Amino acid sequence: MRAVVQRVSQATVAVDGRTVGAIGRGLLVLVGVTHADGRPQAEWLGRKIAGLRIFEDAAGKMNLALADVGGSVLVVSQFTLYGDARRGRRPGFSAAARPEQAKPLIACFCEQLRQEGLPVATGQFQAIMQVALVNDGPVTLWLDTAETP
Repeated sequence: MRAVVQRVSQATVAVDGRTVGAIGRGLLVLVGVTHADGRPQAEWLGRKIAGLRIFEDAAGKMNLALADVGGSVLVVSQFTLYGDARRGRRPGFSAAARPEQAKPLIACFCEQLRQEGLPVATGQFQAIMQVALVNDGPVTLWLDTAETP
């Protein structure tokens, strides 16, 4: 699984002009699934993101995690994270998992975040979504379960 994690002061996701997910302070997570992914990757990614210490403490150092600051997570599925644009001008998406594999793993990832005690809002799987955010910092990280130690 791949995730782009953005620290935000607020974020929303809308479908057909209707807001389906919104958070205040927290993390916007764009997440994609590939063929080799399963529950272990979804659970690891959820634990990893919940524990990331990327919020500033009183001394201005990134020392606090989501739970420490009362933050929330907005999860938006994003198959295009597995787009390959190395050749030609049109990306290929053959590395992205099919919806029947990806949807339950996105749900598992969200459930892991909830088990970590975090409020979770989501986009709508397979919908055309409009995502709006105020990136705080800016702080943006890339995580890939294929690159775990």
